[in-house]
Amino acid sequence: MFNYIYTGIAGLMVVFATSCTGDLDTDPRVEQTIDNILDEDPDAYKGMLAKIYSAFILTGQETSGQTDVVAPDAGASSYIRNYWNFQELTTDEALNRWGDGGLDALNRLNWTAGNNFVRILYDRIYLEVAMANNFLRETQGIEDEEIQDFRNEARFLRALAYWHAIDMFGNVPFVTENDPVGNFEPPRYTREALFNYVENELLEIIPLMKDPGTNEYARADRVAAWMLISKLYLNAEVYIGEPRYSEALTYLDNIVRESGYSLEPDYQNLFLADNDNSREIILPLASDGLRSQSYGGTTYIIHAGISNSTMNPSDFGVNGGWEGNRTTSAFVDLFGNLETNGDRRALFHTEGHIKENTDYTAFNNGYAIAKFKNITASGDMGSDTSGEFVDTDFPLFRLADAYLMYAEAVVRGGTGGDLSTALDLVNQLRERAYGDTSGNIGSAALTLDFILDERGRELYWEGHRRTDLIRFGKFTGNTYLWPWKGATLGGSAVESFRTLLPIPLTDLGVNSNLVQNPGY
Repeated sequence: MFNYIYTGIAGLMVVFATSCTGDLDTDPRVEQTIDNILDEDPDAYKGMLAKIYSAFILTGQETSGQTDVVAPDAGASSYIRNYWNFQELTTDEALNRWGDGGLDALNRLNWTAGNNFVRILYDRIYLEVAMANNFLRETQGIEDEEIQDFRNEARFLRALAYWHAIDMFGNVPFVTENDPVGNFEPPRYTREALFNYVENELLEIIPLMKDPGTNEYARADRVAAWMLISKLYLNAEVYIGEPRYSEALTYLDNIVRESGYSLEPDYQNLFLADNDNSREIILPLASDGLRSQSYGGTTYIIHAGISNSTMNPSDFGVNGGWEGNRTTSAFVDLFGNLETNGDRRALFHTEGHIKENTDYTAFNNGYAIAKFKNITASGDMGSDTSGEFVDTDFPLFRLADAYLMYAEAVVRGGTGGDLSTALDLVNQLRERAYGDTSGNIGSAALTLDFILDERGRELYWEGHRRTDLIRFGKFTGNTYLWPWKGATLGGSAVESFRTLLPIPLTDLGVNSNLVQNPGY
């Protein structure tokens, strides 16, 4: 539903220039000077912060057809849409039928440094960094308590974008509010250097963030910062070659015991048009079908997962299906026999579809996913009665993920947690999934392989799978195969360098400090 902070955007008509030409920290272009706007309307500071939040899900400043980054299709330029594509289409959880503009390469895991979607994701990440940097410059020295809260959130959002850069690209340009604006070539930071920076930023701002549950809806509080640093530590062995599971458990234990968040009783309700009512979602990317329209975010996820011939779009609260994304047979197999399994998270549409993915250009080759809907828990359609844009918020961080992260960190040998708590947390998710204790497991079954599969069953299509498969050593190579991995129907080995995306050619050509990632 509508993110309250987004209301500040309209009052501040600021359009931030992109970083795709190599200028990673350009000044915003404004009709007046920013100083004039801020002098006339102090609330504009909140509008500036709102722009940083909204840029994770919206495509531009004004309408669904306008984009802040250079892209042939405005709708396809959304930050979370591109992040989702790389986290899902490159894995067993999703296949895209369209294949246009470079999407085929995601299905096949054979993209190049010239891939359009690689560039758009990179540009989006650095647009977020540029906007956060600009906000921090403009608010430097202001002692007002609310502005200080805004600054802490801007630093959090910059850390979030930089975490995506660490995870996706590894060795990247680095720029902060203290660097020159304009004609400036940012230095290249190694993955380890950027990891250390993000870690230190989060350690500084965690005690400064608002207490759990005290911030406006869809704004980050201390729990969101706990989640982000936990994710940084959980993946540290991939990022810097050093296990940091004990450090992850420090903050995951805080989330489990002190966050005030709680599991949503009905799993499906987490992905409906009124999921803003849930106390499980720690940090949503908020959508509103009337006031924050774009063809990214959950509008994309819902429409692109629906067929007009085998499904009824009105059952999903939208006016039509785009027949783009569905899942693979390998992912369906994680649930076993769908008729007897009893796991209510298996939200597949099978009628008119075959399980196999023989032809990934045919939408009915693969089961459709019926997880996200623009329908409320009471069955009402979202606020946009045309059915074009949705109200369903994207759950970037939620409590169930923290439960599974806690269990994984314990099983991997982290200290500061315990096996009995880990088992209880996993079984709480299983009891919700099965409606009783019939799906519960014992401690002997709580293995890393089980946890990876359970993360798939619990978190599919929420933008986690690529990072998870890499952490478990199953993204590249031939240890785990799924349809069209490596560009073959049965799946084939993929080169290890594919765990990182290439630095886009557009930035390599304008920043002499950059070095292409190996393999590209």
